[in-house]
Amino acid sequence: FWHFHNLPTASFSTTNCTNMSVEEKASEAIPAEVHMISGCKDEQTSADVSNVASFQLPDPAGRAGGALTSAMLKTLYADHQKPDDDLSFQDVLLKVRDILAESKYTQIPQLTSSRPLDVTSPFEIVPDGNSGTKRAVIIGINYVGQQGELSGCQNDAKNMAEYIKDVWGFEESNITFLMDDGQNPDPTMENILNAFKQLVSDSEPGDVAFVHYSGHGGKVRDDNGDEADGYDETLVPLDYQQAGQIRDDDLFTNLVGAMPRGVQLTCVMDCCHSGTVLDLPYQFVADGEHEQMEAVEDFNFGPLLSLAQEIFGGGDVDGGELIQGLMGLAKRFT
Repeated sequence: FWHFHNLPTASFSTTNCTNMSVEEKASEAIPAEVHMISGCKDEQTSADVSNVASFQLPDPAGRAGGALTSAMLKTLYADHQKPDDDLSFQDVLLKVRDILAESKYTQIPQLTSSRPLDVTSPFEIVPDGNSGTKRAVIIGINYVGQQGELSGCQNDAKNMAEYIKDVWGFEESNITFLMDDGQNPDPTMENILNAFKQLVSDSEPGDVAFVHYSGHGGKVRDDNGDEADGYDETLVPLDYQQAGQIRDDDLFTNLVGAMPRGVQLTCVMDCCHSGTVLDLPYQFVADGEHEQMEAVEDFNFGPLLSLAQEIFGGGDVDGGELIQGLMGLAKRFT
């Protein structure tokens, strides 16, 4: 039984971090080590949906979804085999860029992180020697029967699952699938957010988590003033017309900021406007001009620290949410 008075106390402050380094601020705002590979910068998209009053899915122009996923798997799992040579993070992203360019895609893949990362180090989803539990959430949305229907996201999601099982040792029983294929739970807003919450709840220090999203992404007007460009980046769930879109703030409070310290989380976000959808402070852009990961210029930690405070501080919550939050807090500061 939990003795709440013995739990460590979190101290999030948006006013006393002036003298902290970028890495110290990142560690306070985002306890876990989080890596994200995304298919394009925020401004790159298959259609400009930013100023559409009534959001509609962008026209895929006859192309299958999942371009990033396909390129990654060609690089990392061609013929269902791991490459003979050890590839670095930089090698992987540059090869992915070349494959996208050969297919006439203009997206520039990038790697963002919650901590500084040597991009010349070997590409890994599971740290060398790790013995923790490996869990994953795999999401593939074709938007079957809807305007803007995609054609490859489900297959790419399944192939990504085969890759992490075969190469990185994930077990089928620890993978949650959300796909609009009639066989798995639908990737609705509720199901996606609940899957992220469960992944956080199950994860403990030393564990590894993986999230793959292949589907539409979007931008909606920022509703709380925390975005420099005035827009929140979003994931577009299957039921977006009824439930709305999943904002980057939702991803932070339910996944990135809530993941316990000591967990390594890797996310592959294969969608438009995905460059900063996880709001991570370090970035490597595979444009052939950058050679290393750099701190994002003028990254604003204030909103993230405020969101972190909301996760574990104040607000009206019911008993179940309080217990879940306290248990998560204990994990974070173990």
